[in-house]
Amino acid sequence: MEKKNNNLELYCVTNKRLIFLEKTSYKLGWVGLHKAPDNYIKCDSGKNIFFKEKFYSELTFHYWYWKNKLDLNDQNWIGFCQKRRYWIKKDSIGKSINETNISQHILTKAPEEWNEYDAIICEPIYVNKVKKMKMLKRGFRSLLQQPEIFFNEDRQTILFHFDMHHGFGNLKKAIQLVNPEDRDEFFNYVNISTSYNPHIMFIAKPSVANRWFEAVFSWLFKCEELFGFENLKGYDTQRLYAYLAERYLSFWFNKYTKTKTWPWILIDHKRI
Repeated sequence: MEKKNNNLELYCVTNKRLIFLEKTSYKLGWVGLHKAPDNYIKCDSGKNIFFKEKFYSELTFHYWYWKNKLDLNDQNWIGFCQKRRYWIKKDSIGKSINETNISQHILTKAPEEWNEYDAIICEPIYVNKVKKMKMLKRGFRSLLQQPEIFFNEDRQTILFHFDMHHGFGNLKKAIQLVNPEDRDEFFNYVNISTSYNPHIMFIAKPSVANRWFEAVFSWLFKCEELFGFENLKGYDTQRLYAYLAERYLSFWFNKYTKTKTWPWILIDHKRI
């Protein structure tokens, strides 16, 4: 029987120095506008979209990696996390994890159980426990069209959540630009699902990563023609392209790969 390759290469994308990760096996990808710390991998060389960082966030590094570093002949697992959100080992679930002990808990090797899968994505988050006041304040346009959303948690879907927080109608407009093979299924997914796999974090073999990057960036560049950059401001829409990719990742990996979800943790690190 052919032995599986379980080597794992993980990149953490950040715009702040993460001292507590610098002595781990994680490779640190820099998307900040300030000078990158020593040994952090910059993404403003070669073929890049660094000038779009304000709108694309960690995708800025993903694009650079895809165009300049991805090796389709490599058989290792490659993966990405981001500042404040990290993959952890299964036996670390429920434990108290912080900056001082994170090196004991972050994922560094590909478990044998991954051998049956094509990709790893974050355990899902749910968006259907919305406070009534927030729905009235931010979701009134959706409620006017579908009043049942206010009373029925099953109707508080990914689409409703996106409309509340990232511009009413923006996700629906963007989905019209997705490739025809995905368009109807993707719209159905966001219109009925109340959870998604967040943070544009994934682990996969290079061939799968290549297919994902091709799908997501070809879509987002079409979306640029619709939304542009000038009117994207503040929390709601400045990072619109990252928010769109986050929802598409959840759909795409579940449709096109045999995917396993994996635990992750949020850590608010200190600024330096």
